[in-house]
Amino acid sequence: MPELPGRPDLDQLRAALGGDARTLAEAEELITAQYSGRPQLRPVLDAVLAALPAFGPVTVQARKTFVSLSTPRRVFAVIQATTKSRVDLGLRLDHERPGGRLLAARDLGAATVRIPLTRPEDVDAEVLGWLRRAYAENAAPPPARRPARRPAPELGPLTVVIEASGLPGLTCPPGVAGERHNIHIALCTTSKDRPALTVPGKHWLATGPVPGDAPSAHWEVPVTIRRDEDGYDFSGPYVRGDRADRHLFLAWGDVPGDGTLRLIRGSKLKLAGADPGLVGEAMRPGHRLVARIRLTGDPALTWSARPAT
Repeated sequence: MPELPGRPDLDQLRAALGGDARTLAEAEELITAQYSGRPQLRPVLDAVLAALPAFGPVTVQARKTFVSLSTPRRVFAVIQATTKSRVDLGLRLDHERPGGRLLAARDLGAATVRIPLTRPEDVDAEVLGWLRRAYAENAAPPPARRPARRPAPELGPLTVVIEASGLPGLTCPPGVAGERHNIHIALCTTSKDRPALTVPGKHWLATGPVPGDAPSAHWEVPVTIRRDEDGYDFSGPYVRGDRADRHLFLAWGDVPGDGTLRLIRGSKLKLAGADPGLVGEAMRPGHRLVARIRLTGDPALTWSARPAT
């Protein structure tokens, strides 16, 4: 990958290399091959290179099929003679969607969008503005990483009881493609302490499967409660989601009898939606937090706290 310091044209690039004729020759050979059979497009490349000194330090790398432009941090643009009549200026703009002159970039190195160019006059103020923005975004240092948040102080255990009604039946529920003949509802977990079914493609397991034609289903799971300035937080092998989306998950799936559950859909029981007063009451000795959920018809979820029976 011969490197060329950014300069307006190859004569100045040659001078900047300080006599490294071999490196320059390799770079020129690669660029010549790129524009073989389409010499009318070579001025487009030169027009882009001519703008680079105004941006700041740029490294130009000649590769087999394109030329890449890098800030001291990383690649910010790619110039490729894509067809006999078009050069693509690929730009690394991670937060910019295609629109206007910006088109989607595919197989164009680090570029996320591209601007098609057919003549040097196309490298106008708008194009240079996008090029300058790509340089600035990729020259800036990455944002400092936020320190990992310490877990909130642990308050103690909580038992959550799930009571489900309105199960979907054993056959395919409405709106799901394909035939299903043995649908079960199971609780998602990462724990291997209980018998469980594996779920293809998932890192979690499905425990306590209940046939879909049962009149109701019941699960009881332990949850660890923590508390900080943001309120209650929940953790444990049955709890999923980030801090704003802590939930228990009921997996709907076909059970073919081979030790797996083929996931169809799921139902979230959002712990963050439980009233904090109920959570506090349910943490009292001999009490439970109860989630009652209806799975079909008009699905509904309610929370309550009650003594253990």
